Amino acid sequence: MYLKTYRHGSEVLIAVCDCEILGKTFIEGHLHLEVSREFFGEDKATPSDVKAALSIATMANFMGCRSVEHAISLGYVERENVISINGVLYAQMVRM
Repeated sequence: MYLKTYRHGSEVLIAVCDCEILGKTFIEGHLHLEVSREFFGEDKATPSDVKAALSIATMANFMGCRSVEHAISLGYVERENVISINGVLYAQMVRM
């Protein structure tokens, strides 16, 4: 997985995507998601790295089946809130 962390004041956003979809664009109907290197970064991360980043995140974006399934397994995303674009899973998390 790739992981990038953004900090703005007390907010921490993490972006996580599966390695094989970085740089690709997915379009289905009115949905259009670009998995850009600028947003998701180029730093590879282990599932443990993602878990540690999520522990301090106030928001997160997950793109890719493995990334989303990992977020679900950790309890940060509920399966009914996941969307699929051309078979690729996408989810967001906001801690309130």
